[in-house]
Amino acid sequence: MQVKIENGKLLQAMSLLFNLPLKGKQSRHRTKLIKLLEARSKEVEEQRIELAKEHSNKDEDGNAKSSDGKYDIKNMEAFKKDLQELYEEELVVEGGDNHGMLKTVKQILFSCDQEFKGNDATIYDYLCDQFEGVEDK
Repeated sequence: MQVKIENGKLLQAMSLLFNLPLKGKQSRHRTKLIKLLEARSKEVEEQRIELAKEHSNKDEDGNAKSSDGKYDIKNMEAFKKDLQELYEEELVVEGGDNHGMLKTVKQILFSCDQEFKGNDATIYDYLCDQFEGVEDK
């Protein structure tokens, strides 16, 4: 059992899952998945900052130039390309210890009767697509 979620969709997925009204086992398993997404999201943010530094103009000491927390990007197109690649990479959540959690979250998504609109509807559809091929073995 394996689920893949793109780095660029981690925050939206966490938000949608966080706001679902759940109890007991469903709530615990949802929280376990959110924690995995959170950890990956922090890694992605660190990598985004590193990319910004790599693509920034440097000062006389060789450090990336920045002001007010924003880096002085020298080639915005190259930076955007690298950033897009980062956001398209996927977090892979494998079975093993996560098997029960993945099975529960799949059941939550597929039995959800909540109405979604806008970005929530889009990310809900994306998550359902990611879990659709997951076998319940």
